[in-house]
Formats: sequence, C-alpha cells, structure tokens
Amino acid sequence: MKEQILAKFKEIFGGEGEVSLYFAPGRVNMIGEHTDYNGGHVFPCALTIGTYGAVRKRSDKTLRFYSMNFEKLGIIESSIEGLKPEKEAGWTNYPKGVIWAFGERGMKVDTGFDLLLYGNIPNGSGLSSSASVEVLTGFILKELYGFDVTNQDLALIGQFSENKFNGVNCGIMDQFAIAMGKAGHAIFLDTATLKYEYAPIQLKDAKIVISCSNKKRGLGDSKYNERRSECETALAQISQVAGINSLGDLNEEQFEQCKNSIKDEVIRQRAKHAVYENQRTIKAVSALKNNDVELFGKLMNESHVSLRDDYEVTGIELDTLVEEAWKVEGVIGSRMTGAGFGGCTVSIVKDDAVDTFIKQVGSAYEKKIGYKADFYVVEIGDGPCKLV
Repeated sequence: MKEQILAKFKEIFGGEGEVSLYFAPGRVNMIGEHTDYNGGHVFPCALTIGTYGAVRKRSDKTLRFYSMNFEKLGIIESSIEGLKPEKEAGWTNYPKGVIWAFGERGMKVDTGFDLLLYGNIPNGSGLSSSASVEVLTGFILKELYGFDVTNQDLALIGQFSENKFNGVNCGIMDQFAIAMGKAGHAIFLDTATLKYEYAPIQLKDAKIVISCSNKKRGLGDSKYNERRSECETALAQISQVAGINSLGDLNEEQFEQCKNSIKDEVIRQRAKHAVYENQRTIKAVSALKNNDVELFGKLMNESHVSLRDDYEVTGIELDTLVEEAWKVEGVIGSRMTGAGFGGCTVSIVKDDAVDTFIKQVGSAYEKKIGYKADFYVVEIGDGPCKLV
C-alpha cells in the first residue's frame, strides 16, 4: 500500500522534493459508550486499519489536499492564513481545524504543504475516521514543523479542533484512543481526569469482529449533540441534591437514591445509561484482568440493551446486527460501538464461529434491511507513526 500511496502523491502533486508517509489508526470502543462526555470511563483500542498521509512541505502559504477516497473532488486548495470552516471544503475541514488549533495554542504553521490521504476505515462507519485524520494531521505538524507536543497533547488538540472548528461536541475518547494506541492493549481511560492504564486484551481462541451497518451517519447531524444536552440537563438537576461534578461520579445505588431530582422521565433514562454504563465499564475491565471473557461479553450485551432502551441511539440496523449476533453459537458478546444511529457493532467471536457469524448475520441483515453489511476481523494496533 505504501508504494501505491507515494506513487499517487507523485502523480497528483509532482515528484520533486522530499515526501514523507505517516499513519494514524482508527479505533473501536469495546465498552463505555456515551460516557466520555459524562466524566465516566471508556475502554477503546486502536486498530491496524486507519488513515495514511503522504505529505510534502511547501515554501509558500498554500495548502493542497487530495483524498484517494474522494477522488472525484480532485485537489482542494486553501491557505494557512485566515483558516475557517467552510461547508464546501468538505473533509479538509478536519486537517484545517487541526492547523487552526495548533495556532490557537501558539504554534503557528508558517508554510503550507501538499497532503494526500488514503483511509481504509469505512467512511461513516463510526470507527473514527475524522479523529484518525485529526491525530494524523497533528502528528504530521509535530514532525514537519518541530512542535514540542506529546501524543496526549495531540488528542486534546484534535478534540479541541473538532469541538471549536467543526462544531461537533465530541468527547476525548476517539482522539485519545488513536493517539495513545498500543498493540494488543485497550486503554482504560477515566475521561474526567485523563488517568489511564493499558489493559491487555487476551482473547484465547477468539477474535474481535466489527460489523459495519453501511448506514451512513454524520456526528454533527445526528442526535449526538441532543443527547449531550440532555445529560447536561440531568447533571444540573441531580447535582443540586448530590453535589457531583459529573454523572460519572455516581454509582448505581447513589443514582437510584437521587434520580427523582431529574424531572423529565426521558432525561432520567439518559442519565441512568451514563451512570450504569460507566459502572459496567469498570466491571468489564476487572473481568478481563481476571481472564473472565464470558463476563466481559455479558457486560457488552447489557451495554447494547441500555444504549437501545435508555439512551435510544441504536436504530433498526444496529439492533438487527446485534440481535442476529446473539443467536450465533460462539458469540461471547456483541454491542453497538461509537455514537450510534448507524455505524458499527463490535463482537467477540470464538475462532471456529467467525465464518458462521459473518454468513449468518450477513444474510439475516440483508434480508431484513435490504442491503449488505460489511465485516472486518480486526487486530489491535499502535498509535500514529512515520512509515517513510
């Protein structure tokens, strides 16, 4: 793939000058959904699929972007001066947002560059292609311009750019998982404090399978911001009696004692999910440490039910994928992953059941939904790196 990307770069932008190639992974969250903006815990891991970026520094102020995934758009030109989000700029708002965010932190990019991207994360899948592009851009800026930033800084800069430049109120999880990825490990992250630990994922005789619904979902135009607002309302009401800073501060028992301070029943359900999901995540990581993969799978299943019933972010596509997965012998656990409203599910499947899983779930899904799902048997990979 490396040679093809570099050859494409020369074809599009010309062969002169030094061209470097970088990679940043996508991510999947094993458990802990919609907890990251509620001060709770998450448990994501970086993947070996992600975004490649070939780049060459320029001597002028011009930015030139090209994506092998959106070739019909051709070269999209911009300038490092006066950066602002523009609808017609499409996907380039993500790298431009990161350049802007570096500038907001006093790290000015003084010359432009040519950047060609290729991603093998399915577009709109909920595996964080946008966060992958953000972390990749940040890593490239660090390398090209010598900025003194850590990978954790890159996560925070990526989140800041998505919040403030692209107008999506995402939490820290996606960028953190991608920037801090470690092969063979998931990251147990407390989003309130950014304290984290790496937990080895040792799945004896089992694989992680991602099922992509192929229902396209954009974070900004989904009900993501609405759910976030509902949780903020719940927190404002419950904190008057509980004295907490986030919903993640409560355990189940504490929530049950003070839940009636949340006036609206729907908003109460949203808060219940945030609290219970956080506790599920803590229990799930503990289960893995005890090599109890069966309990981990059971908690994954409970997570999906809560996301379906209390948080209402699944939809018929994701519910079909999960409910069909539960019918397959050898499936240890299955749940939606990501923001919801389309995107993907993540399942732990015993090795000897993987082929049956893909065939059986795929067939039932196409029959019910009317189009195919895609399946990826994935490995857990490292964070961003320079390849060439």
